[in-house]
Amino acid sequence: MMKGLSSEDVSERVRGGLTNLVSNTSSRSLWNIFRANVLTLFNAVVAGSFALLLFLGQWQDALFGFAAVGNAVIGVAQEYRAKKSLDRLAVLNSPHARVLRDGVIKDIAMEEVVLDDVILLFAGDQIPADATVHDARGLEIDESLLTGESDPVDKESGAEVLAGSTVVSGQGRARVIRVGDDSFAGRLTGEAKRFSLVNSEIRNGLNKILRWITLALLPVMAVVINGEMQAHGGWNQALATGEWRTGAVGAVASVIAMIPLGLVLMTSVAFAVGGLRLAREKVLIQELAAVEGLARVDVLCLDKTGTLTEGRIIFDDVHDAGPDRAPGWSAALTWFGADPNANATARCLTARFTDDSGLRPVSAVPFASVRKWSAVSFGEGAVSGVWVLGAPELVLKATTPGNTDALARAARLASTGFRTLVLAHASEPMTSREAAAGSLPAELAPSVLLTFREKVRPDAAETLAYFGNQGVELRIFSGDDPRTVAAVAREVGLDSGDGYDARDLPADPELMAEVLENHMVFGRVSPAQKREMVSALRSRGHVVAMTGDGVNDALALKEADIGIAMNSAAPATKAVARLVLLDGRFDRLPGVVAEGRRVIANIERVSMLFLAKTAYAVALSVVFGALLWGFPFLPRQLSATDGITIGIPAFFLALMPNTRRYKPGFLRRSLGFAVPAGLIITAAVLALNAYAAIVGGHKQDTVRTGSVIVLALVALWVLVVLSRPMNAWRILIVGAMYAVLLLLLTTPFVADFFGVAWPAPELANVVFFAALGGCIGVEVLFQFRRSRLNI
Repeated sequence: MMKGLSSEDVSERVRGGLTNLVSNTSSRSLWNIFRANVLTLFNAVVAGSFALLLFLGQWQDALFGFAAVGNAVIGVAQEYRAKKSLDRLAVLNSPHARVLRDGVIKDIAMEEVVLDDVILLFAGDQIPADATVHDARGLEIDESLLTGESDPVDKESGAEVLAGSTVVSGQGRARVIRVGDDSFAGRLTGEAKRFSLVNSEIRNGLNKILRWITLALLPVMAVVINGEMQAHGGWNQALATGEWRTGAVGAVASVIAMIPLGLVLMTSVAFAVGGLRLAREKVLIQELAAVEGLARVDVLCLDKTGTLTEGRIIFDDVHDAGPDRAPGWSAALTWFGADPNANATARCLTARFTDDSGLRPVSAVPFASVRKWSAVSFGEGAVSGVWVLGAPELVLKATTPGNTDALARAARLASTGFRTLVLAHASEPMTSREAAAGSLPAELAPSVLLTFREKVRPDAAETLAYFGNQGVELRIFSGDDPRTVAAVAREVGLDSGDGYDARDLPADPELMAEVLENHMVFGRVSPAQKREMVSALRSRGHVVAMTGDGVNDALALKEADIGIAMNSAAPATKAVARLVLLDGRFDRLPGVVAEGRRVIANIERVSMLFLAKTAYAVALSVVFGALLWGFPFLPRQLSATDGITIGIPAFFLALMPNTRRYKPGFLRRSLGFAVPAGLIITAAVLALNAYAAIVGGHKQDTVRTGSVIVLALVALWVLVVLSRPMNAWRILIVGAMYAVLLLLLTTPFVADFFGVAWPAPELANVVFFAALGGCIGVEVLFQFRRSRLNI
């Protein structure tokens, strides 16, 4: 008689670290995340400029510091949230396990299970660790979350059961052979806990721009600082007279103008608002940039069980197995469905068959995977005799024409993807001794054939049709028989033939990718293969989304550009996924696509505003520094023009509806407009300052004010062309910005704060013509790009 481990045995294993604890570390520490987002050359320049202005007492010019802090906080928060999601990975839901210790059954926490523990398994239990079955009675395990197999698996003595799987029926005892990170589920979870952020074209493009700016900062700063010092009489005179302070403020203005601080902040805000909108639709965004991800996807990989289907078997229909049905067949099926020891398939019969007329069996044979059938015997009435329910090829012997015909019909049904069972009958009852022997009764005659299928989600067909219309290719993966997977695919409107057996997939990634390009439905796919198949598709340049709910899907979801988990998913799978459908409604995905398109299109629009500013800031810094002229703006003046021409309108534009379909090349298109527009603004400002330098006699404040007006008017026209097509809201926003500019120039205390003074009439005329020329140049650029690129 088994007594399990003794208390001393348990203590010894705990000291040896042989417990069921799963490690809880990710590959990025909080310090690493902080260092990557805060301790950068980019932030060092911003912080140094901020500190210098405070030291000089120019706090009015240091407003940009708040945007920099906001960017750093958002970056750290995003990555830390991703890290915490990974660290919370836990495959096991059940809080306790039953173990046998010192001959006594004890309920303990999952992590307290140790190697060699004897665990007791009952229907509904989740298995805490990998174990070998010692003894079993009708033990049936659902391993779909781990292997993708939707069919429950019967376990006999000596068979392995895996951590994270669930007992469907029966009971048994098993000895633990692997715990913690060494278990099957632990290994899958460990591989999934590799840190990564979602692959975002917008974020990648912005990071690339920031790298370029960071590299350009130091040489441009050197040019600007030298130009400022020379404009104030040279280094010696500037240092001697204290004019270096004014030069330093000008240098800071040029440097800060080059940095698109608001663009990163605005992008994060747009992502966050998109996430909030989707949260109201029961879609959880694990990482903000995932909002854009699904809009870029061109291949959607679907795990069948739990995604296209609800993960459960349902009764389909009754079919004739021969010319006659034995009397009482319906009552017999009712008994099979209501039997407490029935497996998951037999229990589905209760949906159709409910009246067994109080039948009392003489004997019964429970279902076992070795036999693939179960039986019951009745002694009297219309149902007298033996009834056998099981696999046709094992229950029927093809020795009579009736059996041969029934087997042929069963084979035809099975070939269409249905799970097929036969109900056969023999007139002689089965004795208790014969039942105990578990031998198949003689002279069985087929009565009816029964088909079963997986329950397809009601929203699956419509959602897949939407993606097909949007040009998104579909791939379906499953651990089930390819014919079964193909049947589900046909039910949701996909013509996929018989499916492809993944056991025949080539190991070479290039050859595998070729197969994946030419086939849609794959069966007998292992968890490792799912990841390899996603990787192969990505190697062909596809942007891949993967849906799933099992632990077996976690690695593939991690590999995909966008992982999508259902509400029924294992915790590990949810933690790895970028999106979680909280109510399990597959039809939420088109809404995610629409939100992603809005975010991408709007961020591309506002990025052109910000990058045009970066372009003219760099150009002005280099040109004025090379000419040894002072920078034509104060930092506070640039803060004002930024807010009027970019910051405030960009906030509203980023959140407005936009249904434009995604097109690759976000960065190329943005720079293709922003750089020329920035050069046009530079030329307009330079023309004004060149006139003032040649003519002479104009005060520095009035020239600066003229530069502010030229810059603001041309930049506002950039806003006008990028806001097209116009609607009432966009007209209101643009009109409001012109009004704010007018208030800035005419309200005395505001003008004093920002250091602006209305220029003399002669200079005002030059300001007008310089601004007009700049606006015409921007309009020509916009019309040329629209005709050239068809945008």
